Amino acid sequence: MGQTFMGRLQAAGTLRNLSVGLALMLASAGTAAAQDGPRLDVIFVPTPMHVVDRMLELAEVKKGEFLIDLGSGDGRIPVTAAKKYGARGLGVDLDPDRIKEAHANVKKENVGDMVEIRQQNLFETDITKADVISMYLLTDLNLRLRPKLLDLKPGTRLVSHAFSMGDWIPERKETLAPRYDVFLWIVPAKVEGRWDVQRGEKQFTVEFKQKYQMLEGTAQVNGKTVPVQNGRLRGKDITFDVEVEGQSGTFRGEVDGGIIKGTAGWQAKRAG
Repeated sequence: MGQTFMGRLQAAGTLRNLSVGLALMLASAGTAAAQDGPRLDVIFVPTPMHVVDRMLELAEVKKGEFLIDLGSGDGRIPVTAAKKYGARGLGVDLDPDRIKEAHANVKKENVGDMVEIRQQNLFETDITKADVISMYLLTDLNLRLRPKLLDLKPGTRLVSHAFSMGDWIPERKETLAPRYDVFLWIVPAKVEGRWDVQRGEKQFTVEFKQKYQMLEGTAQVNGKTVPVQNGRLRGKDITFDVEVEGQSGTFRGEVDGGIIKGTAGWQAKRAG
């Protein structure tokens, strides 16, 4: 006579428990083996060279600039930036095997005077001097890095292979054949708060609310509250629309600390 329904459930539960136990044993063994080397957050999968080339193109890397590649693997991105654009580079990785490959790559391409390879935790790396940051990390690592990236100098370009920055909308996203996504962000200036605007003899105040490179808010013009529209930052460059005395005006300028140097005869100073 066959098993009862309850008996089959109990047998299935026993098998599942055995499977879970075996999985835990294997995981423990893997953890013990991994203790001999650094803990790696991302396995090494090399970025195809046509993706490397497009990342550097999107970032508009220039001669003499400084590129930092976080999770640099065999060093192909900083090496390519040095050879193709004359940029200085730093590649950071934890995997000693990748560090050896990267050093060999630097030597082979004769860019040792321009590219440094460093075995280091990328979260402990000083990135403040970078003009360009390149990454091929997981989205959760990008999100952990995001506050640090947003504190970089305005105009710093960030390029990522495959993984996004959550709700930080990229300036560009491209999909290369066959299925490689490439993202570009530009670190925006920080302008949230109140600004006193002077255009000719006209004065008014603007209160910006900022989410990454997107701006909204209100302006006080002749005692009237009007919305700030189409506000956007691209590094230090700012643009927004405000209606002044019944006419919509577009304001463009460059943020320089607590001053906005406007084109077409306007400027603004941070209030307070």
